[in-house]
Amino acid sequence: MLRVNEKFVSINGEGPHSGMLAVFIRFAGCNLQCSYCDTQYAVNLTTAEYKEESVEDILSYIEEQGIINIVLTGGEPLLQQQSELLMLIENLNARGYKVDIETNGSIDILPYKDIACIIMDYKLPMSGMEEWMCIKNLQHLKNSDVVKFVCSTEKDLNRAYELIQEQELTKKVKVFLSPVFGMLDPVAIVDYIKQKRLNNVALQLQLHKILWDPQARGV
Repeated sequence: MLRVNEKFVSINGEGPHSGMLAVFIRFAGCNLQCSYCDTQYAVNLTTAEYKEESVEDILSYIEEQGIINIVLTGGEPLLQQQSELLMLIENLNARGYKVDIETNGSIDILPYKDIACIIMDYKLPMSGMEEWMCIKNLQHLKNSDVVKFVCSTEKDLNRAYELIQEQELTKKVKVFLSPVFGMLDPVAIVDYIKQKRLNNVALQLQLHKILWDPQARGV
């Protein structure tokens, strides 16, 4: 069984398919506690609301929607029972869906790397969680995957720059720099990209927080 916090349809607010219609499956439970977390309602299993659902339950919901893009998010989706999560993704692939996994960068992505688009956060210093990053994940990513750096200060931007250079990320994957909503002016990121001549690095804004109330759920 899989712990589902919520299921809904909206446009994809971030990632490589930003602006496109998608079905979101948000799983409950996370192993990190980022300083800027915007899904606290799905993090702690003792307080989070969730329903245990089977793979078939989730597939049935998705099939009813008539939408091909699927986003598995959280919390941290890779904390779910691996056999069940793999079964869900493999069934979705067999039925022609396109699957994105939004993961926090602390858990090995290897079992999933060939069956889904991986959207991996790398937690920067101001998140308070960088020590938990699974650095070997950066070697498993493919060209269609994403490394997303959520930045709240110039210190974060500088650390992201170091990693982009050291790991040669722009040669391997899509790279996004995203501001913590309400903490870092997106213009500061644009200026930084220009200053460092960061080719193939994109500014990423959270569309759902621009279009709707930043605290709104299910959008």
